[in-house]
Amino acid sequence: RPVDIKALYRKAAAKVGTPKKMVKGVVGMTSAYKIPEPIEKGILRAKHDVYVFKDGTARFDSTDMPMTHFTPREIGTSLEKLRSLGYTHDHRGEPLMLESQVVELLPQDILLPMEGIKYFYNVSKFVDELLVKVYDQPPFYNARSESDLVGQLIIGLAPHTSAGTLGRIIGTTDRKVGYAHPFFHAAKRRNCDGDEDGVILLMDALLNFSKGYLPSTRGGRMDAPLVLTTRIDAKEIDDEAHGIDVMYSYPLEFYEKTLEGVMPKEIRSFMEVVGDRLDSDKVFSTGFTHDITDIAMGASVSRYTSLGEMREKVEHQLGLASKLRAVDTKDVARKVIESHFLPDLAGNLKAFSKQTVRCVGCNAKYRRIPLSGVCRKCQGKLILTVHKGSVEKYLKITKEMIDKYGLEDYLRQRVDILERSIDSVFEEEPQSQVSLVDFL
Repeated sequence: RPVDIKALYRKAAAKVGTPKKMVKGVVGMTSAYKIPEPIEKGILRAKHDVYVFKDGTARFDSTDMPMTHFTPREIGTSLEKLRSLGYTHDHRGEPLMLESQVVELLPQDILLPMEGIKYFYNVSKFVDELLVKVYDQPPFYNARSESDLVGQLIIGLAPHTSAGTLGRIIGTTDRKVGYAHPFFHAAKRRNCDGDEDGVILLMDALLNFSKGYLPSTRGGRMDAPLVLTTRIDAKEIDDEAHGIDVMYSYPLEFYEKTLEGVMPKEIRSFMEVVGDRLDSDKVFSTGFTHDITDIAMGASVSRYTSLGEMREKVEHQLGLASKLRAVDTKDVARKVIESHFLPDLAGNLKAFSKQTVRCVGCNAKYRRIPLSGVCRKCQGKLILTVHKGSVEKYLKITKEMIDKYGLEDYLRQRVDILERSIDSVFEEEPQSQVSLVDFL
Protein backbone atom coordinates (compact mmCIF):
# COMPACT_ATOMS: atom_id res chain seq x y z
CA ARG A 1 0.00 0.00 0.00
CA PRO A 2 1.16 3.58 -0.56
CA VAL A 3 3.02 5.20 2.36
CA ASP A 4 2.95 8.96 2.90
CA ILE A 5 6.61 9.47 3.80
CA LYS A 6 6.27 13.24 4.08
CA ALA A 7 3.47 12.95 6.62
CA LEU A 8 5.44 10.42 8.67
CA TYR A 9 8.50 12.66 8.59
CA ARG A 10 6.55 15.74 9.69
CA LYS A 11 5.03 13.78 12.57
CA ALA A 12 8.45 12.50 13.69
CA ALA A 13 10.06 15.94 13.34
CA ALA A 14 7.32 17.47 15.48
CA LYS A 15 8.27 14.98 18.19
CA VAL A 16 12.08 15.28 18.17
CA GLY A 17 12.74 18.52 16.29
CA THR A 18 13.97 19.30 12.79
CA PRO A 19 17.74 18.96 12.25
CA LYS A 20 19.78 21.52 10.35
CA LYS A 21 21.48 18.76 8.36
CA MET A 22 19.93 16.62 5.66
CA VAL A 23 18.36 13.37 6.86
CA LYS A 24 19.53 10.54 4.62
CA GLY A 25 17.78 7.23 4.09
CA VAL A 26 18.49 4.10 2.07
CA VAL A 27 17.26 2.96 -1.32
CA GLY A 28 16.08 -0.37 0.06
CA MET A 29 16.59 -2.97 2.78
CA THR A 30 18.18 -6.40 2.55
CA SER A 31 16.85 -7.79 5.84
CA ALA A 32 14.45 -10.72 5.86
CA TYR A 33 11.30 -8.82 6.88
CA LYS A 34 12.41 -5.34 5.74
CA ILE A 35 11.24 -3.61 8.91
CA PRO A 36 12.65 -0.06 9.07
CA GLU A 37 13.78 1.92 12.09
CA PRO A 38 11.56 4.66 13.50
CA ILE A 39 12.13 7.85 11.49
CA GLU A 40 12.85 9.69 14.74
CA LYS A 41 16.17 7.84 15.02
CA GLY A 42 17.32 9.06 11.62
CA ILE A 43 16.37 12.64 12.47
CA LEU A 44 18.23 12.54 15.79
CA ARG A 45 21.32 10.99 14.20
CA ALA A 46 21.42 13.79 11.63
CA LYS A 47 21.03 16.33 14.43
CA HIS A 48 24.00 14.93 16.38
CA ASP A 49 26.16 14.03 13.35
CA VAL A 50 26.01 10.29 14.06
CA TYR A 51 26.29 7.60 11.38
CA VAL A 52 24.48 4.28 11.53
CA PHE A 53 25.82 0.80 10.79
CA LYS A 54 23.75 -1.96 9.19
CA ASP A 55 22.71 -3.34 12.61
CA GLY A 56 21.38 -0.02 13.95
CA THR A 57 24.44 0.91 16.04
CA ALA A 58 26.99 3.73 15.75
CA ARG A 59 30.65 2.70 15.65
CA PHE A 60 34.15 4.10 15.72
CA ASP A 61 36.98 2.12 14.12
CA SER A 62 40.63 2.37 15.12
CA THR A 63 43.83 0.38 14.71
CA ASP A 64 44.53 -2.08 17.53
CA MET A 65 47.52 -1.36 19.74
CA PRO A 66 48.48 -3.55 22.72
CA MET A 67 49.31 -1.94 26.06
CA THR A 68 49.88 -3.35 29.56
CA HIS A 69 50.90 -0.28 31.61
CA PHE A 70 50.32 3.48 31.60
CA THR A 71 50.73 6.63 33.66
CA PRO A 72 47.78 8.91 34.51
CA ARG A 73 49.51 11.77 32.69
CA GLU A 74 49.62 9.76 29.45
CA ILE A 75 45.88 9.06 29.30
CA GLY A 76 44.58 12.45 30.46
CA THR A 77 42.52 11.10 33.37
CA SER A 78 42.67 12.58 36.87
CA LEU A 79 44.00 10.61 39.82
CA GLU A 80 40.66 10.94 41.58
CA LYS A 81 38.79 9.48 38.61
CA LEU A 82 41.26 6.62 38.24
CA ARG A 83 40.92 5.73 41.91
CA SER A 84 37.15 5.60 41.49
CA LEU A 85 37.67 3.17 38.61
CA GLY A 86 39.71 0.80 40.76
CA TYR A 87 43.25 2.06 40.07
CA THR A 88 44.26 2.69 43.68
CA HIS A 89 47.88 1.47 43.49
CA ASP A 90 50.71 1.48 40.96
CA HIS A 91 52.37 -1.62 39.53
CA ARG A 92 54.72 -1.86 42.53
CA GLY A 93 51.86 -1.82 45.02
CA GLU A 94 52.38 1.79 46.13
CA PRO A 95 49.31 4.04 46.63
CA LEU A 96 48.50 6.04 43.49
CA MET A 97 49.45 9.62 44.38
CA LEU A 98 51.34 11.02 41.35
CA GLU A 99 50.53 11.38 37.65
CA SER A 100 53.95 9.91 36.83
CA GLN A 101 53.38 6.57 38.58
CA VAL A 102 53.20 3.52 36.31
CA VAL A 103 49.90 1.66 36.63
CA GLU A 104 49.03 -1.80 35.35
CA LEU A 105 46.14 -1.78 32.87
CA LEU A 106 43.13 -3.92 33.74
CA PRO A 107 42.38 -6.45 30.97
CA GLN A 108 39.06 -4.97 29.83
CA ASP A 109 39.94 -1.26 29.96
CA ILE A 110 40.73 0.70 26.80
CA LEU A 111 42.00 4.08 25.62
CA LEU A 112 40.20 5.79 22.74
CA PRO A 113 41.77 8.22 20.26
CA MET A 114 40.59 11.81 20.67
CA GLU A 115 38.52 11.52 17.50
CA GLY A 116 36.77 8.51 19.00
CA ILE A 117 35.87 10.13 22.31
CA LYS A 118 34.54 13.21 20.48
CA TYR A 119 32.40 11.02 18.24
CA PHE A 120 31.04 9.01 21.16
CA TYR A 121 30.18 12.25 22.93
CA ASN A 122 27.86 12.95 19.97
CA VAL A 123 26.53 9.39 20.20
CA SER A 124 25.83 9.84 23.92
CA LYS A 125 23.82 13.01 23.21
CA PHE A 126 21.90 11.11 20.52
CA VAL A 127 21.17 8.20 22.89
CA ASP A 128 20.02 10.50 25.70
CA GLU A 129 17.69 12.49 23.46
CA LEU A 130 16.35 9.25 22.00
CA LEU A 131 15.59 7.93 25.49
CA VAL A 132 13.80 11.12 26.50
CA LYS A 133 11.85 12.01 23.36
CA VAL A 134 11.09 8.60 21.85
CA TYR A 135 11.07 6.13 24.75
CA ASP A 136 9.91 8.52 27.52
CA GLN A 137 12.82 7.49 29.74
CA PRO A 138 15.38 9.58 31.66
CA PRO A 139 18.73 10.27 29.94
CA PHE A 140 21.51 7.79 30.66
CA TYR A 141 24.86 9.47 29.95
CA ASN A 142 24.20 13.12 30.90
CA ALA A 143 27.63 13.98 29.49
CA ARG A 144 28.62 17.65 29.55
CA SER A 145 32.01 17.02 27.92
CA GLU A 146 34.03 14.21 26.35
CA SER A 147 35.74 13.49 29.68
CA ASP A 148 32.40 12.46 31.18
CA LEU A 149 32.53 9.31 29.05
CA VAL A 150 35.52 8.01 31.03
CA GLY A 151 34.26 5.01 32.98
CA GLN A 152 31.49 4.17 30.51
CA LEU A 153 31.15 0.67 29.06
CA ILE A 154 31.70 -0.22 25.41
CA ILE A 155 31.62 -3.24 23.12
CA GLY A 156 34.73 -4.13 21.15
CA LEU A 157 34.08 -6.01 17.92
CA ALA A 158 36.37 -7.34 15.19
CA PRO A 159 35.28 -7.56 11.53
CA HIS A 160 33.94 -10.89 10.24
CA THR A 161 32.97 -12.01 13.74
CA SER A 162 29.67 -12.06 15.62
CA ALA A 163 30.91 -11.89 19.21
CA GLY A 164 31.58 -8.63 21.03
CA THR A 165 33.73 -8.14 24.13
CA LEU A 166 32.70 -5.85 26.97
CA GLY A 167 35.17 -3.08 27.81
CA ARG A 168 35.46 0.22 29.67
CA ILE A 169 36.85 3.61 28.63
CA ILE A 170 39.50 4.91 31.06
CA GLY A 171 41.18 7.62 29.01
CA THR A 172 42.29 8.95 25.65
CA THR A 173 45.33 9.26 23.41
CA ASP A 174 46.21 11.71 20.66
CA ARG A 175 47.44 8.81 18.51
CA LYS A 176 44.92 7.40 16.03
CA VAL A 177 44.93 3.95 17.64
CA GLY A 178 42.91 2.05 20.20
CA TYR A 179 45.07 1.00 23.15
CA ALA A 180 43.91 -2.09 25.05
CA HIS A 181 45.31 -5.07 26.92
CA PRO A 182 46.56 -7.93 24.69
CA PHE A 183 43.93 -10.14 26.32
CA PHE A 184 41.17 -7.75 25.19
CA HIS A 185 42.39 -7.86 21.59
CA ALA A 186 42.75 -11.64 21.78
CA ALA A 187 39.21 -11.97 23.13
CA LYS A 188 38.02 -10.21 19.96
CA ARG A 189 39.81 -12.94 17.95
CA ARG A 190 42.67 -10.58 17.12
CA ASN A 191 46.45 -11.11 17.44
CA CYS A 192 47.46 -7.43 17.90
CA ASP A 193 49.21 -7.09 14.54
CA GLY A 194 47.70 -3.76 13.49
CA ASP A 195 44.16 -4.88 12.70
CA GLU A 196 41.33 -2.36 12.79
CA ASP A 197 38.35 -3.05 15.05
CA GLY A 198 35.14 -1.28 15.97
CA VAL A 199 33.90 0.12 19.27
CA ILE A 200 30.23 0.65 20.21
CA LEU A 201 28.82 2.46 23.25
CA LEU A 202 27.03 -0.21 25.28
CA MET A 203 23.76 1.69 25.75
CA ASP A 204 23.64 2.44 22.02
CA ALA A 205 23.91 -1.29 21.29
CA LEU A 206 21.34 -2.27 23.92
CA LEU A 207 18.90 0.35 22.68
CA ASN A 208 19.34 0.30 18.92
CA PHE A 209 20.82 -3.04 17.83
CA SER A 210 18.45 -5.53 16.22
CA LYS A 211 19.02 -8.77 14.33
CA GLY A 212 15.97 -7.76 12.31
CA TYR A 213 18.02 -5.07 10.55
CA LEU A 214 20.79 -7.43 9.42
CA PRO A 215 20.91 -8.57 5.78
CA SER A 216 19.39 -11.98 5.12
CA THR A 217 22.13 -12.76 2.59
CA ARG A 218 25.11 -15.01 3.29
CA GLY A 219 27.47 -13.35 5.74
CA GLY A 220 24.82 -10.82 6.73
CA ARG A 221 25.22 -11.60 10.42
CA MET A 222 28.94 -10.95 10.45
CA ASP A 223 30.26 -7.73 12.02
CA ALA A 224 27.38 -7.73 14.50
CA PRO A 225 27.42 -8.29 18.30
CA LEU A 226 25.07 -11.27 18.35
CA VAL A 227 26.68 -12.45 21.60
CA LEU A 228 28.68 -10.57 24.22
CA THR A 229 31.61 -11.72 26.34
CA THR A 230 31.18 -9.89 29.64
CA ARG A 231 34.25 -11.25 31.42
CA ILE A 232 37.55 -12.36 29.90
CA ASP A 233 38.83 -15.78 30.94
CA ALA A 234 42.56 -15.99 30.21
CA LYS A 235 42.25 -19.73 29.60
CA GLU A 236 39.70 -19.25 26.82
CA ILE A 237 41.41 -16.59 24.72
CA ASP A 238 43.67 -17.38 21.76
CA ASP A 239 46.75 -19.40 22.74
CA GLU A 240 48.95 -16.81 21.06
CA ALA A 241 48.33 -14.45 23.99
CA HIS A 242 49.63 -17.12 26.37
CA GLY A 243 53.09 -16.64 24.86
CA ILE A 244 53.49 -13.05 26.11
CA ASP A 245 56.43 -12.84 28.49
CA VAL A 246 55.76 -11.38 31.95
CA MET A 247 59.32 -10.71 33.09
CA TYR A 248 60.81 -7.40 34.25
CA SER A 249 64.27 -8.44 33.03
CA TYR A 250 65.71 -11.14 30.78
CA PRO A 251 68.49 -13.49 31.93
CA LEU A 252 71.92 -13.46 30.31
CA GLU A 253 71.14 -16.78 28.62
CA PHE A 254 68.41 -15.07 26.58
CA TYR A 255 70.83 -12.61 24.99
CA GLU A 256 73.39 -15.34 24.36
CA LYS A 257 70.79 -17.44 22.55
CA THR A 258 69.81 -14.49 20.34
CA LEU A 259 73.33 -14.53 18.93
CA GLU A 260 72.85 -18.16 17.98
CA GLY A 261 69.51 -17.51 16.26
CA VAL A 262 67.77 -20.40 18.01
CA MET A 263 64.07 -21.18 17.83
CA PRO A 264 61.88 -19.66 20.61
CA LYS A 265 61.05 -23.08 22.05
CA GLU A 266 64.73 -23.57 22.92
CA ILE A 267 64.67 -20.68 25.42
CA ARG A 268 61.29 -21.56 26.87
CA SER A 269 62.77 -23.21 29.97
CA PHE A 270 64.13 -19.95 31.43
CA MET A 271 61.48 -17.49 30.16
CA GLU A 272 58.25 -16.94 32.12
CA VAL A 273 55.14 -16.31 30.01
CA VAL A 274 51.41 -15.82 30.57
CA GLY A 275 50.84 -19.53 29.99
CA ASP A 276 52.77 -20.27 33.18
CA ARG A 277 50.29 -18.23 35.24
CA LEU A 278 46.94 -19.44 33.92
CA ASP A 279 46.10 -21.15 37.21
CA SER A 280 47.35 -18.35 39.47
CA ASP A 281 45.91 -15.02 40.60
CA LYS A 282 48.74 -13.25 38.74
CA VAL A 283 47.50 -14.26 35.30
CA PHE A 284 46.59 -10.66 34.40
CA SER A 285 49.86 -9.21 35.72
CA THR A 286 52.76 -8.64 33.35
CA GLY A 287 56.13 -6.98 33.66
CA PHE A 288 58.05 -4.72 31.27
CA THR A 289 61.76 -4.47 30.59
CA HIS A 290 62.12 -0.83 29.51
CA ASP A 291 60.42 2.33 30.73
CA ILE A 292 59.34 5.07 28.30
CA THR A 293 58.51 8.75 28.57
CA ASP A 294 55.17 8.64 26.77
CA ILE A 295 53.16 5.90 25.06
CA ALA A 296 52.25 8.41 22.33
CA MET A 297 55.82 9.12 21.23
CA GLY A 298 55.49 7.18 17.97
CA ALA A 299 53.78 8.03 14.70
CA SER A 300 50.34 9.56 15.13
CA VAL A 301 48.87 8.10 11.93
CA SER A 302 49.49 4.78 10.20
CA ARG A 303 51.34 5.22 6.90
CA TYR A 304 48.87 2.80 5.36
CA THR A 305 46.10 5.38 5.71
CA SER A 306 48.20 8.33 4.53
CA LEU A 307 49.65 6.70 1.41
CA GLY A 308 47.74 6.76 -1.86
CA GLU A 309 47.19 3.85 -4.24
CA MET A 310 48.05 0.22 -3.53
CA ARG A 311 51.19 0.44 -5.68
CA GLU A 312 52.59 3.16 -3.43
CA LYS A 313 51.75 1.18 -0.29
CA VAL A 314 53.40 -1.98 -1.59
CA GLU A 315 56.51 -0.09 -2.71
CA HIS A 316 56.91 1.41 0.77
CA GLN A 317 56.34 -1.96 2.42
CA LEU A 318 58.95 -3.70 0.28
CA GLY A 319 61.30 -0.73 0.63
CA LEU A 320 61.17 -1.07 4.40
CA ALA A 321 61.61 -4.84 4.18
CA SER A 322 64.77 -4.39 2.12
CA LYS A 323 66.29 -2.25 4.90
CA LEU A 324 65.67 -4.79 7.66
CA ARG A 325 68.18 -7.61 8.00
CA ALA A 326 65.65 -9.76 9.85
CA VAL A 327 63.20 -9.65 6.91
CA ASP A 328 63.36 -11.64 3.67
CA THR A 329 62.15 -9.15 1.05
CA LYS A 330 61.51 -11.90 -1.49
CA ASP A 331 59.30 -13.73 1.00
CA VAL A 332 57.35 -10.53 1.73
CA ALA A 333 56.72 -9.98 -1.98
CA ARG A 334 55.58 -13.60 -2.36
CA LYS A 335 53.16 -13.34 0.56
CA VAL A 336 51.66 -10.08 -0.72
CA ILE A 337 50.97 -11.72 -4.06
CA GLU A 338 49.67 -15.03 -2.68
CA SER A 339 47.54 -13.65 0.14
CA HIS A 340 46.25 -10.45 -1.47
CA PHE A 341 46.75 -9.97 -5.19
CA LEU A 342 45.98 -13.48 -6.50
CA PRO A 343 42.77 -13.94 -4.44
CA ASP A 344 41.67 -10.46 -5.52
CA LEU A 345 42.29 -11.16 -9.21
CA ALA A 346 40.51 -14.52 -9.11
CA GLY A 347 37.65 -13.24 -6.96
CA ASN A 348 36.95 -10.20 -9.10
CA LEU A 349 37.07 -12.28 -12.28
CA LYS A 350 34.47 -14.61 -10.80
CA ALA A 351 32.37 -11.64 -9.64
CA PHE A 352 32.49 -10.19 -13.17
CA SER A 353 31.12 -13.40 -14.67
CA LYS A 354 28.24 -13.54 -12.15
CA GLN A 355 27.45 -9.84 -11.91
CA THR A 356 24.12 -8.11 -12.25
CA VAL A 357 23.35 -5.09 -14.42
CA ARG A 358 21.93 -1.86 -13.03
CA CYS A 359 19.66 0.83 -14.43
CA VAL A 360 21.15 4.32 -14.21
CA GLY A 361 17.66 5.79 -14.03
CA CYS A 362 15.74 3.88 -11.34
CA ASN A 363 18.58 1.72 -9.94
CA ALA A 364 16.72 -1.51 -10.75
CA LYS A 365 18.99 -4.57 -10.98
CA TYR A 366 18.76 -7.60 -13.25
CA ARG A 367 20.60 -10.91 -13.11
CA ARG A 368 20.46 -11.07 -16.89
CA ILE A 369 20.24 -8.30 -19.47
CA PRO A 370 16.63 -8.03 -20.75
CA LEU A 371 16.18 -8.88 -24.43
CA SER A 372 15.15 -5.27 -25.05
CA GLY A 373 18.56 -4.09 -23.83
CA VAL A 374 16.99 -1.42 -21.61
CA CYS A 375 15.37 -1.27 -18.18
CA ARG A 376 11.92 -2.87 -18.15
CA LYS A 377 10.67 -0.38 -15.55
CA CYS A 378 11.77 2.98 -16.92
CA GLN A 379 13.43 2.15 -20.25
CA GLY A 380 16.67 3.53 -18.84
CA LYS A 381 20.23 2.63 -19.78
CA LEU A 382 21.72 -0.51 -18.20
CA ILE A 383 25.33 -0.62 -17.00
CA LEU A 384 27.62 -3.24 -15.47
CA THR A 385 28.19 -3.35 -11.70
CA VAL A 386 31.69 -4.90 -11.97
CA HIS A 387 34.09 -3.37 -14.47
CA LYS A 388 37.20 -4.49 -16.31
CA GLY A 389 39.42 -2.12 -14.35
CA SER A 390 38.51 -3.67 -11.00
CA VAL A 391 39.26 -7.17 -12.33
CA GLU A 392 42.76 -6.52 -13.63
CA LYS A 393 43.86 -3.67 -11.32
CA TYR A 394 46.58 -5.75 -9.58
CA LEU A 395 47.74 -7.74 -12.62
CA LYS A 396 50.46 -5.35 -13.78
CA ILE A 397 52.02 -4.77 -10.36
CA THR A 398 51.94 -8.52 -9.66
CA LYS A 399 53.92 -9.31 -12.82
CA GLU A 400 56.38 -6.51 -12.04
CA MET A 401 56.99 -7.85 -8.52
CA ILE A 402 57.60 -11.38 -9.83
CA ASP A 403 60.21 -10.07 -12.28
CA LYS A 404 61.87 -7.65 -9.85
CA TYR A 405 62.29 -10.13 -7.00
CA GLY A 406 62.87 -13.25 -9.11
CA LEU A 407 59.98 -15.22 -7.64
CA GLU A 408 59.36 -18.88 -8.42
CA ASP A 409 58.21 -20.12 -11.83
CA TYR A 410 55.23 -21.80 -10.18
CA LEU A 411 53.93 -18.43 -8.99
CA ARG A 412 54.63 -16.89 -12.39
CA GLN A 413 52.66 -19.67 -14.08
CA ARG A 414 49.68 -19.15 -11.76
CA VAL A 415 49.62 -15.48 -12.74
CA ASP A 416 49.97 -16.37 -16.43
CA ILE A 417 46.96 -18.70 -16.20
CA LEU A 418 44.92 -15.97 -14.52
CA GLU A 419 45.99 -13.46 -17.14
CA ARG A 420 44.89 -15.77 -19.95
CA SER A 421 41.53 -16.21 -18.23
CA ILE A 422 41.13 -12.45 -17.95
CA ASP A 423 42.14 -11.95 -21.60
CA SER A 424 39.60 -14.54 -22.71
CA VAL A 425 36.82 -12.61 -20.98
CA PHE A 426 37.88 -9.16 -22.18
CA GLU A 427 39.15 -10.18 -25.60
CA GLU A 428 38.79 -7.27 -27.98
CA GLU A 429 38.26 -7.58 -31.69
CA PRO A 430 41.32 -6.45 -33.66
CA GLN A 431 40.84 -3.05 -35.23
CA SER A 432 42.58 -2.31 -38.49
CA GLN A 433 43.13 1.22 -39.67
CA VAL A 434 41.31 2.04 -42.89
CA SER A 435 41.40 4.94 -45.31
CA LEU A 436 38.96 6.39 -47.83
CA VAL A 437 40.72 4.44 -50.59
CA ASP A 438 39.42 1.19 -49.06
CA PHE A 439 35.87 2.23 -49.88
CA LEU A 440 36.54 3.06 -53.56
